[in-house]
Amino acid sequence: MRVVVASDKFKGTLTSAEVADAVGAGVRRACPDATVVAVPVADGGDGTLAAAVAAGYTFVPVVASGPTGEPVHSGYARLGDTAVVELADVSGLVRLPDGIPAPLTATSYGTGELIAAAVDAGCTRIILGIGGSASTDGGAGLIAALADLGTPAGVWEQAIACSQTPALVAARLQGARLVVACDVDNPLTGPWGAAAVYGPQKGATPEQVVELDARLGRWADAVADWTGADLRDISGAGAAGGVGFAALALLGAELRPGIDLVLEMVRFREQFADADLVVTGEGALDEQTLHGKAVAGVAAAAGRLGRDGAGIPVVAVCGVNRLQRDKLQKIGVAAAYALTDLEPDVSRCIAEPRPLLEQLGERIAVDHLTMARREKGIA
Repeated sequence: MRVVVASDKFKGTLTSAEVADAVGAGVRRACPDATVVAVPVADGGDGTLAAAVAAGYTFVPVVASGPTGEPVHSGYARLGDTAVVELADVSGLVRLPDGIPAPLTATSYGTGELIAAAVDAGCTRIILGIGGSASTDGGAGLIAALADLGTPAGVWEQAIACSQTPALVAARLQGARLVVACDVDNPLTGPWGAAAVYGPQKGATPEQVVELDARLGRWADAVADWTGADLRDISGAGAAGGVGFAALALLGAELRPGIDLVLEMVRFREQFADADLVVTGEGALDEQTLHGKAVAGVAAAAGRLGRDGAGIPVVAVCGVNRLQRDKLQKIGVAAAYALTDLEPDVSRCIAEPRPLLEQLGERIAVDHLTMARREKGIA
C-alpha cells in the first residue's frame, strides 16, 4: 500500500514535513506494510521555499533587507537554471521586528534583492511566491532593488523619480522569465484594491488606508507614463500589497495559481503515481479552502491521476473543519479528519498537535486502506 502525504503547513504549529511525519507514523501503526511518502506542498505563501528544498532544490543563503530595512538571513532555492523565491521569507509579516506592523514603511525591497541575486547567479527562470506580504508598496521596493536605486528607505520616491527605472530593471533581469504564484484577483487600487482590502490586516488605520491607496495611484500613474499601459485594474495586480502589479507591469511576469506552480515544482505526477491514497491538509478547512488553496489543488491533481483514470482517493487532515461533507466532496476530498474531533480544546490542539495527528493517521489507515487492500486482494 502506498500513501502520499501532500499537506500544507498547520500555520503556527507544524511545518508540512512535520504534518507528513506525524500522519505517516499513525498510518504505519495501523498498517505496518504501508509505504508513506512525504510531499510537502504550499500555496505560494510561506512554506513554498521549504517545499522546493524537499523536492530536491538546493537552498542558496542570501542576506537581504527585511520589510523594515533590517538585514535578515533568507535565500532562494535553486534547481538547474530555476530559482524559487518566497516573498514571505524576506518581506513577509513573519519578518517584522517583534511582530510590530509598519503599514506605511514596510517594503518589498528584500524580495527584489533575492531575485537579483538569483539572476546574477545565472538563473533564467524565477518562480516567485508572493503570499504573506508585510507591505503595501505596490512592488515599488522590489523594483527599486532591481534597478539599484539606493536603500530600502524612501522606495516610493526613488522608484517614481527615476524615469529610467524600466530600462534599469530590464537590464538587471538579463532576460530572465518570472512566474508569480498569485491566488487573489484584487486590482491595485480602489475599494477592492491592495490597500482597502489587505491594508488593515497589515496594521493600517482607515486614514492610512486612504494614504496608501493614493500612493498606489501615483505609482500606477508613473508606471503607465513609462510603459504606455495602465495595469492597475488587472486581476491580481493587488496581490501582496501590489507586488502583483509591479510583476505584471515592469517584469513581464506570468501570474499563476500558487498550488499549481508548487505541484509542478514537486513533480506531483511522478510522486502521486501508483498511490492508493493521498492525504492532504492545512490548519483550517473553511471557505477559503475551496478557492485555490493547497487542499483543493492537491485534490484536483489527484483526481486527474490514478489507475484507469479513475482518480486517486483523497482525504484531508486539519486542525479544525468548518466545511460540510458535500462541499469537500465537490472538490474531490472524500473525508476530513480534524484535531478537534479528538480534542475539543483548540489551545491543546495547537500546543500538542503531533500525537493527535498520529491518531488521525491511524484512523485514516483503518477507514481507507482496509478497503484498498481488499480491492488489491491483500489479506
